[in-house]
Amino acid sequence: MPQSLSNILVHIVFSTKNREDLILPSVEAELHAYMAQIYLNESCPALIIGGTTNHIHTISRLERTVTVAHLLEHVKKGSSKWIKTKGREFSGFAWQSGYGAFSIGASNLEASTQYIRNQKQHHQNTSFEDEFRIMLKKI
Repeated sequence: MPQSLSNILVHIVFSTKNREDLILPSVEAELHAYMAQIYLNESCPALIIGGTTNHIHTISRLERTVTVAHLLEHVKKGSSKWIKTKGREFSGFAWQSGYGAFSIGASNLEASTQYIRNQKQHHQNTSFEDEFRIMLKKI
């Protein structure tokens, strides 16, 4: 076969530094759109981006030649620089250095997408830390 094909779906989770509530409603939609463009520029389109005031969930289609580490370096660096231009309240914005990356099968794409859509409701009862521990137990 002369060509290489892949369909690698990755659920990525990362938080603001010290889990500070810095993703304010006033900038959230624009931040997600900006991040989506970075994912696209890296040939790893984000199928959904969501989260809360202190963390982000994405599902991305990972390009076969791009590593998750490379992708997240660009997403985090670019979005962090961008958000700092949005006002003094964002001058200290930073992402936590780590992240979680979990493969998902195509058959789980809809359920995972719905999970991300419902983040705000989900976190009315569950902290980010508890959510992440649950995700780690599933692997």
